[in-house]
Amino acid sequence: MHAEQPAQPVEGGSEPDVRFTFANERTFLAWSRTALALIIAGLAIVQVLPPFPGLPGGRRILALPLILLGALVPGGAYLEWRRNQRAMRHGRALPRSPLPRILLIVITAVALAATAFVVLPG
Repeated sequence: MHAEQPAQPVEGGSEPDVRFTFANERTFLAWSRTALALIIAGLAIVQVLPPFPGLPGGRRILALPLILLGALVPGGAYLEWRRNQRAMRHGRALPRSPLPRILLIVITAVALAATAFVVLPG
């Protein structure tokens, strides 16, 4: 039988406390769930929402940014996970994530567009 040896850090530094590694992974998984929710919301807008009177492409205008953001978030989440893991291994402060700001901008823009589509007469 082989005695298990601790995994060697891939990117140098020292292995961080496992609780921080697990927290970093949970954050990655939370971003993945957010991405799935964005994609599902975009699809629901196109498939379930009735058309906006006088605005034939209105549902797609609302849905596409959500679906695209949902497609991009996992890549950003992975890069963030990797950056955070590297910072923890080297005892550095965690870098700021651009993901919350990007989410804020896209969701706010979609909400404002939806408000305009509902309020403006068709």
